[in-house]
Amino acid sequence: MYTPPFFKQDRAASLKFAEERGFGTMCAFDGHKPVASPLPFYLTYAADGTPQAAFHVARHNPLLKLADGATSWLLAVNGPDAYVSPDWYVSPDQVPTWLYQSVHLSGPVRLLSDDQLAVQIDTLSDKFESWLLPKTPWTSAKMTAGRLEALKKGIVGLVMTVEEVEGSFKLNQHKSDADYTAIANALGAQPAADAREIAQLMQDVRPEAFANETNMLERSAP
Repeated sequence: MYTPPFFKQDRAASLKFAEERGFGTMCAFDGHKPVASPLPFYLTYAADGTPQAAFHVARHNPLLKLADGATSWLLAVNGPDAYVSPDWYVSPDQVPTWLYQSVHLSGPVRLLSDDQLAVQIDTLSDKFESWLLPKTPWTSAKMTAGRLEALKKGIVGLVMTVEEVEGSFKLNQHKSDADYTAIANALGAQPAADAREIAQLMQDVRPEAFANETNMLERSAP
């Protein structure tokens, strides 16, 4: 992933982002064309600290036959994104752009055993059910054993050994305080949820810019 220095994220921040999102697009190459599937995942770590992305696919998914344990795949994890109009800048002669968060994880993918798949299913559901608290979490124990086993036959567990981590959070970090706050304020006023989320992220990244804006407004007030 091409990442200008202003937008580059360190390894820890990128992995944290990927884990918190928990959903991405897994991509591989079959020798003729790219093959991709959107899917949920979770991160775990080997004894030596190597990250691993655990996921599963339908048994008939064409990705499955590409999991040879040696060829590198790509997991693209995206966050909110938003268009920026040049009209929103304070400075003249700006151009349209797009702000976003994205992390790419890459490495070889291998198959999991049936026992490992069972653990993965429970771990995935535990992760995402926790987002719904205070709802009582769903667990696989609520299913009849025969039904669960029948459904498990339709999927296959896999795990990526993450060898490379790339993160790019393009939030206009290279712009002046005046332009930066103007863009964030404009995005915050948009109806799209992603635009408002980008605006909040910009405030979180450079709170001092907005503190300066508040101070200037207070000094100019009658």
